[in-house]
Amino acid sequence: MKIFVGITDERWFQFLRHRAEGSDVNFWRPSGQPFRALQPGEPYLFQLHAPIRKIVGGGFFVGYFQMPVDVTWSQFELANGSKTLADMRALLARHHQRAPRGPRHYIGSVLLSEAFFFEEREWFAIPNFPATGVQVGKGYSTEESVGQWLWGEVAARLAARGADRPPAQAALVEGARFGRPHLVAPRIGQGAFRALIADAYGRRCAITGERTLPALEAAHIQPYAHGGPHAVDNGMLLRSDLHRLFDLGYLMVHPDTRRLEVSQRIRQEFENGRDYYALAGQLLAPPHPDFPAPRREFLAWHADAVFVG
Repeated sequence: MKIFVGITDERWFQFLRHRAEGSDVNFWRPSGQPFRALQPGEPYLFQLHAPIRKIVGGGFFVGYFQMPVDVTWSQFELANGSKTLADMRALLARHHQRAPRGPRHYIGSVLLSEAFFFEEREWFAIPNFPATGVQVGKGYSTEESVGQWLWGEVAARLAARGADRPPAQAALVEGARFGRPHLVAPRIGQGAFRALIADAYGRRCAITGERTLPALEAAHIQPYAHGGPHAVDNGMLLRSDLHRLFDLGYLMVHPDTRRLEVSQRIRQEFENGRDYYALAGQLLAPPHPDFPAPRREFLAWHADAVFVG
């Protein structure tokens, strides 16, 4: 198992420490430099800048995304570690020699789930961590002595919180107890769901192929409020108007044919809908092969519980 220690802005940390326990956070990278140090489910730890230089918390890697600043804000909002988009821009400017001047400035997002934040008495320093020459962070392996020690220190602090832990945290604690690291997919929230769905569908509407990202939304097939999970196989990337109609039962994707069906209610209630009826029979585009397709049971739930032909 790999562990990455990211050098962390104290303002970002202090903003999130009392707001994001157990949820998603976006550890953004101002330059948009790619991040390939971890696999999904591996831990990413927060180390504050000098002069503190201590581990203060962490989370579990979900994925890396590159998006414009304004889209990044709309995807994650407060999980970006700022109260407003303007505050986020100001924080970005502090850490990047070229301050973002417009909405098209792309930044990198290291998305983490099941975030945890230590009390100050729990903060600890890594022996011999480089004081200079490390700008963004440093990776370790649990097959090495420092990585093994680091894994144990984090596991001990998480174990002290009690037995009610989300899945990736529980796996880290149990792995340390038996000396066998193993990964479990972290429990993701709404922000991670939106980012993963956009990535899975190549930032194209799964029905129309529309690529204007601000007009696209991650749609739950079975809503979270009705027992549906934040999971890629329970989602589709849809143009915002199609998302709204899908949620209201005017559209459905047939669970077997994966083709769009359009309710007659649109014509009956609004005396219109020509553009939507033109999409009837359209085959749902599949996600990228690295991601699961919509699960039949979720599509069937929507067809039975929401769609009215």
